Amino acid sequence: MIIKKSEFTISSPTVSKCPEDTKAEYAFIGRSNVGKSSLINMLCNHKGLAKTSSKPGKTLLINHFIINNEWYLVDLPGYGYAKSSKTVRNKLEQMISQYILQRKQLVNVFVLIDIRHEQQKIDREFVDWLGESNVPFSIIFTKADKLSPAKAKSNALLWMKKLEDRWEALPPYFITSSETKAGRDEVLDYIDQTNENLG
Repeated sequence: MIIKKSEFTISSPTVSKCPEDTKAEYAFIGRSNVGKSSLINMLCNHKGLAKTSSKPGKTLLINHFIINNEWYLVDLPGYGYAKSSKTVRNKLEQMISQYILQRKQLVNVFVLIDIRHEQQKIDREFVDWLGESNVPFSIIFTKADKLSPAKAKSNALLWMKKLEDRWEALPPYFITSSETKAGRDEVLDYIDQTNENLG
């Protein structure tokens, strides 16, 4: 897939305020500081499309970006940001779960995981919740440039293998780097293929 055009559409505080459109939506979510904005900008080849920040927990709304006038990339708030108040956290969790469970246009959730770390409880709980809710999702490992290719691959395989204690079929996964653009074609081809299957 070649991305010719990527534009910010709208930021919505609730799922009911999201665009009234039938186009397919691909949501991106992960823990704060996982490199989500950088990954979105890299995929779209559009520096500054999603706002990057050194302060985690900046995305507090559901952000829609229209891609090639054909589908939406949706930037969701990060989960589990410890420094925000409990009220804000609960509100965000409610907003995220309502979008994921109620949005009919949602085709796939990309869960972003920092490849440098072992499987964290919060990521695992979120992935298990998606599975229990029958939500189609894939895993994107970020920051692969911070490790050697062999170490990145073994970390990803280890992470996926740990899912086998509860999962019969494992979700697709991608190893990416916003710095080197590794994994970009694979993720975009996956979206392309999914869109074709929808058609």
